[in-house]
Amino acid sequence: MFVVLDDRSTVAGGCIACFEREGIAAVAVDPAEFMDWFELVNDSDVDVVEGFLIGSVTNRRQIAARIRARCRAPLLGLIEAKTLNETLDLFSLGFDDVVSKPFHVREILARSGAIRRRMKMAEQCVDVAGIRIFFDGRDPLVNDEVLPLPRRERRILECLVLSRNTRVTKTQIFNRVYGIFNDEIHENVIESHISRLRKRLKQRLGHDPIDSQRFLGYRLKEYSGEDSSVANSDAETSLTQGPDAPLTKSIIRDDQESVDGPIRTNDYQHIGHVCPS
Repeated sequence: MFVVLDDRSTVAGGCIACFEREGIAAVAVDPAEFMDWFELVNDSDVDVVEGFLIGSVTNRRQIAARIRARCRAPLLGLIEAKTLNETLDLFSLGFDDVVSKPFHVREILARSGAIRRRMKMAEQCVDVAGIRIFFDGRDPLVNDEVLPLPRRERRILECLVLSRNTRVTKTQIFNRVYGIFNDEIHENVIESHISRLRKRLKQRLGHDPIDSQRFLGYRLKEYSGEDSSVANSDAETSLTQGPDAPLTKSIIRDDQESVDGPIRTNDYQHIGHVCPS
């Protein structure tokens, strides 16, 4: 259900008719009586309100403050024509969005739905690899301590969290941070941002939580104590082995034999393909 407020009864009635034609429940309330009406409505009825559409009213500031103090339903302002001053005034009063005439009910539904999704995401936080990430502009918590991050590095971390179940490419990160129509900055700047982000996180965590694969992209990796010890032991083994050390079974295919010497099977095939004998 939507609640429409406008001092002009004809405008409010027209809005209600538009909602009804789309099969959407809506009610018009006289702005002069809204405060009393809103006090009498119980909480269960307020929870079903999908949004408030407020047009030309004299006590707009008081109405917006009262609505926002009691519920989180989307607050949309209705104006006759798009003007910068009026739009900025509505946003300063706490409105979530501004719609100008003419408008379609489906547009109101789409805008209010997007607002609710953003509100829901802003209330959530995600814990990954010892990092708690928020989606409302706050800096992340690393080991229960705030880690101040530059805006773009924080956006990259949020992007990695949202795509933590799959890899995200450098181009995808660039489009999210800088936009898809930005031709003035090269996407290689993402590598610099991720390098600095890695250093900040490693100083707090003691390990690098970002896993990268060439041509595949980046991903946050879950790190437990056991995984960390295994990774460290593997790293030490690779450093202590010489170039002629035998290969482990994990890097030798079952249907192929390793070649003698320091060249691995895959490397040997690659060289043979590039420089055939």
